[in-house]
Amino acid sequence: MGPGLMESIYEDCLKYQLIKEGHKVLQQVQVPIIYDQLKLDTILKLDLIVDDLIVIELKAVEKLHPVHEAQLLTYMKLLKKPQGLLINFFTNNITKSMKPFVNEYFKDLPD
Repeated sequence: MGPGLMESIYEDCLKYQLIKEGHKVLQQVQVPIIYDQLKLDTILKLDLIVDDLIVIELKAVEKLHPVHEAQLLTYMKLLKKPQGLLINFFTNNITKSMKPFVNEYFKDLPD
């Protein structure tokens, strides 16, 4: 079983749990890429958006790399979402494997 399949399973389970707890969750959201006035044919897909605020990117890899963080930060910026959470399920302690992120849109949130 490859990491892609494992990530899909974790994603479905996390989505189920978040909805069960009363959150609004979008899965496999397509992110268009617009450069200047050019809309590129390439479309990115992010794993989950929770409550229209938090972008969640899931991994099942031995080690997280800077490219994983850059991927999440890019999604946050393109969608103007203030918070992100990078979760690696390849661990024995899921709490320690989560990395939260915030960006400049965080200051625009209501108190």
